[in-house]
Amino acid sequence: MVKLADNYQIDNNEFTKIGIKVPSYNQDKMKEQTAKEPLWVHFGGGNLFRAFHAMIAQKLLNKGEMKSGVIVAESYDDEVISKVYKKYNDRHLSVVMNADGSLDEELVTSVADAIYYSKTNPDGWEKLAKIFENPSLQLATFAFTEKGYKLNDADGNLSAAAKSDMDNDPEKASTNMGAVARLLYHRYLAGQYPIAMVSTDNFSQNGLELETEVMKIANGWQQNGIVEDDFIDYLKDRKKVSFPWTMIDRITPNPSTTVAEELKEQGFEDDEIIHTSKHTNIAPFTNTEETHYLVIEDDFPNGRPKFEDAGVIMADRKTVNDADQMKVTACLNPLHTSLAILGCLLGFTSIATEVQDPDLKKEIMNLGYGEDLPVVKDPKIINPKKFIDELVTKRLPNKNIPDTPQRIASDTSQKIPIRYGVTIKHYVDNPDLDPKNLRFIPFIIAAWCRYLMGIDDNGDEFQTSPDPLYDGLHQVVASVKLGTTDIDVSALLKPILSNQEIFANDLYAIGLAPIIENDFKKLIAGPGAVRKELHDLVENHSYELN
Repeated sequence: MVKLADNYQIDNNEFTKIGIKVPSYNQDKMKEQTAKEPLWVHFGGGNLFRAFHAMIAQKLLNKGEMKSGVIVAESYDDEVISKVYKKYNDRHLSVVMNADGSLDEELVTSVADAIYYSKTNPDGWEKLAKIFENPSLQLATFAFTEKGYKLNDADGNLSAAAKSDMDNDPEKASTNMGAVARLLYHRYLAGQYPIAMVSTDNFSQNGLELETEVMKIANGWQQNGIVEDDFIDYLKDRKKVSFPWTMIDRITPNPSTTVAEELKEQGFEDDEIIHTSKHTNIAPFTNTEETHYLVIEDDFPNGRPKFEDAGVIMADRKTVNDADQMKVTACLNPLHTSLAILGCLLGFTSIATEVQDPDLKKEIMNLGYGEDLPVVKDPKIINPKKFIDELVTKRLPNKNIPDTPQRIASDTSQKIPIRYGVTIKHYVDNPDLDPKNLRFIPFIIAAWCRYLMGIDDNGDEFQTSPDPLYDGLHQVVASVKLGTTDIDVSALLKPILSNQEIFANDLYAIGLAPIIENDFKKLIAGPGAVRKELHDLVENHSYELN
């Protein structure tokens, strides 16, 4: 049996005999070099990082174009560090699940160190600050998910934690953005060294969001006399601190039991899937799809690795934004989220299985080609129609990808303003288009309101996915019973549909709210109503699709 901690340089034949590719560099020497000259810190040590960013670093280390590895900073779940990184010498096995059912496996050793970064962990708190004080550090990347950036509550007001961070010494920061601003303050004090702060989270204009939230904290400190005015100037000087925009795309589901069993059968010992007390699902291996894209705005004031040699597309901000708008607001994420909402209601546990369902496949095709594609700007580096073609015919139907609607449904309230709100805004702003003519986006929003009841299409309770706003939103519709006919749907849903923090639009002013309310009324008509209305939608309201 082969284990992650085995010496891959001496026993490389043991790895290759069972189909595992090994690195060509020495991990110990890489760690020594990183300790002396750190280059790259990454925030968020989850599955996407390990399947994608760590592989980019591995390719550059294999080519000799990087000598230092990646330092992981995990700010949410300490068990990820103790039970996954440290237990396995900061290594993991990358498993790419090809559409033909085959697996490509590679031992990944590009992580130089892994730190639980929280003020509750003084050693990690200090260690990362020292790393940020080192002039050699070129960049920090982020994969927090949308909610990790938020300093405002559901009503758009600063949260208590954000206010506390702004009122207190940086060393007491508790929010993610406060903790990041603290590190930049350390770098400023050490010598105003340049750095690129690179959000690679899966939402539009992610660099702007990171910059905006960090500046909220920093400006709060300045207004309270906690930091110097020059610190604000440092953060605003793009020759010192940049916040590049990015577009990232790689479907990376939770670790699969099927993959774990296959690895064990072929002779790989470290196959345990770990469920932490904070509900992180992670393993000594990652499983991901073969298709992937990463586009990064080329704005690095302290230099950067040759990312293009690892398949990354380097571009200007406009191109990055066009590519990101194409994917996040139109050609992938809205389709994924619609499958998540409807899949949970209809009892599906596999995205690939959903796409085999004729109604659901027609739904995502009408959404993608019919409503999203007409308002997408072609980024030139990726063809939007071909992107959807590949998604619908190859990526989503890949049965080898064990992705679930339950995973994708997490944090839906944080995703809706980007995944549907942006397209709605395009319809509002274009004089030749009318948002009231949309049919599939309003139906999905109505289905989400129906989802918030926590009752599936059979009339049974189901476990909804984690969402920071779920409890409050659930209370709005919790009293609704299937089959209710005398309910004032407009009065019921107004607290949800009037929330511009969620929808990024005034749904009443643009005429979409009545359409959503009417759909919702049909969806609560009784058991089976979700399936009935979905079928009616795709049969009677489909667009002419080429």
